[in-house]
Amino acid sequence: MLFRDSAATVAAEALSGALFFRLTEQFAHVHGHKPGASEVRSWERSIPVLAGALNDAGLGQVEMLLEYGLPLSSKRADAVLAGVHPETGLPSYVVVELKQWRKAELDDDDPSLCRPPAYKQAVLNPADQVRGYCEYLISFNGTLAAHPERVSGAAYLHNADQSDVARLFETEQNQYGQLFIGARRGEFIDFLRTKLGPGSGASAADELVSGKVGPSRQLMAVAAEEVREREQFVLLDEQRIAYRKVLNAVRRAKRSDHKEVVIVTGGPGTGKSVIALSLLGELYRQGTTTLHATGSSAFTKTMRKIAGARKREVQELFKYFNGFMTAERNNLDVLICDEAHRMRKTSANRYTSAANRTGKAQVEELIDAARVPVFLLDEHQVVRPGEMGTVAEIKAAAAKKGLTCQEVSLDTQFRCGGSDAYLRWVVRLLGLEGNGPVAWEPDGKMRLLLADSPAEMEAFLDSRRAQGYSARMSAGYCWKWTKKISPGQALPADVVIGEWERPWNVFGERAVGDAPPAALWATDPAGFGQVGCVYTAQGFEYDWSGVIIGPDLVWRGDEWVTDRTASKDPIFQKSTSDADVTRLIRNTYKVLLTRGMIGTVVYSTDPETREHLRELTGAASSFATV
Repeated sequence: MLFRDSAATVAAEALSGALFFRLTEQFAHVHGHKPGASEVRSWERSIPVLAGALNDAGLGQVEMLLEYGLPLSSKRADAVLAGVHPETGLPSYVVVELKQWRKAELDDDDPSLCRPPAYKQAVLNPADQVRGYCEYLISFNGTLAAHPERVSGAAYLHNADQSDVARLFETEQNQYGQLFIGARRGEFIDFLRTKLGPGSGASAADELVSGKVGPSRQLMAVAAEEVREREQFVLLDEQRIAYRKVLNAVRRAKRSDHKEVVIVTGGPGTGKSVIALSLLGELYRQGTTTLHATGSSAFTKTMRKIAGARKREVQELFKYFNGFMTAERNNLDVLICDEAHRMRKTSANRYTSAANRTGKAQVEELIDAARVPVFLLDEHQVVRPGEMGTVAEIKAAAAKKGLTCQEVSLDTQFRCGGSDAYLRWVVRLLGLEGNGPVAWEPDGKMRLLLADSPAEMEAFLDSRRAQGYSARMSAGYCWKWTKKISPGQALPADVVIGEWERPWNVFGERAVGDAPPAALWATDPAGFGQVGCVYTAQGFEYDWSGVIIGPDLVWRGDEWVTDRTASKDPIFQKSTSDADVTRLIRNTYKVLLTRGMIGTVVYSTDPETREHLRELTGAASSFATV
């Protein structure tokens, strides 16, 4: 959170102007950049309104937790109010979403989405938005998980009149999501009095802040339940909008017998695959003909194994992009194309029969296959030559066919403990954005440690596993990879750094001894002890990530130097330009450095690079601080 104090103090600080200076200062410390002018204006116009309502209700001792960060997420609730319940005397919490809107209309006859005049895109109904925050907090904060009845949610449109937002009230109103407007301010004050008493909320706030953060709902661990039976993921804000956009598109396609394309873009950890699985589960339960497709062998095989463990037909929901060359046009209602940045120019390869070599672009095949093709992608996760899925390409293909195309951008990220600061640090470290590396300033969400040896890294990760956390080691592709293993033979220790040596993960679909097949390396506990590469790590996450930066990327003087001769990756052919190799190697380490949910341990094989990393991280990277 950015600030915490009683409602009486917040009101006084706001009146003097000191509150907004402190919020701005704390925001810059937490996020690594100053807040935008519009965000500061929203604080100035909305926080005093909420503080005033609390004080007028006689609730000046209620604690206001402003810009409260949702655990393991970069999303923030405008305010969480902590106090005691007026009847039970037990801790009571109200999550509040503040809006300055004066008008808003429903979008597409869906009460979950609305469109204020100043917004180009539809957004969530505020009641649904705050309801999602409540459900998410209950899922991830141990204090609230044990007592969900202590949580309430309210959206307060303090500038709105009834006639201008009347249809927003058509959405569901319940304990976690209620809607109030400024024209009926008394109703909001009465609501606050039913949830909070006049006593001090300090102890309740302490209990909430110290509540144990539950383990992240690992994507693969809940996939089976998600697809087969009921929704497990809590979708927030833009995620929920994307989800609703697709369901609305499906409804229109069925009602009007037409096609439209939906594109969902977002960086690593923004929940693209969570949205894909939520959609697949919902559409599957509705009986809507839907398939999930990716260009990732590891992801597809893992989903088939885990989500389809008990039902054979579930396995068949997961396909590859190149499996639609001969698909009948519009035979599917929905095709969910996850990791669409991994699309290729064509599905044909050297094994494709002449009859199936249509010359059609892969993106066209995928669009043709369903009435509602959905593409989820991050253009900055391309790590192999030939991967070419972009928003522009999809839109061009849709326009060529005269199809409507909707786009939703995801901003909130859930990987790396929800730390925006860490993700920005990584992309600046690797020179992918900004003006060069910056010092790492711990933000309390993500741990960053440096190891002096791979043995030290492995020992630390193993100690985390002993505490119940998941952990994996991965590396740049700088060592030969023995891919053919004779029956009965153990995996050879291909990754050799001094006296430390470990095998790469298994290559192929069969386990070797206790080591799982490649597709399950990231999700099977037996994957620890082998070193993963970007092709087995991409798309997955684990609590603790160990990353070995090899000699293909070293720091010299004041810049990174890539050495293509140090890479053993067979995809870097002579025809691959030096510029492309440099970009792909840096993208590779970006992927590897953003797999961890709790922390990342880094080791570089190069002494000068290790020293540079030490200068950037300082004492914060010491194992003694863990």
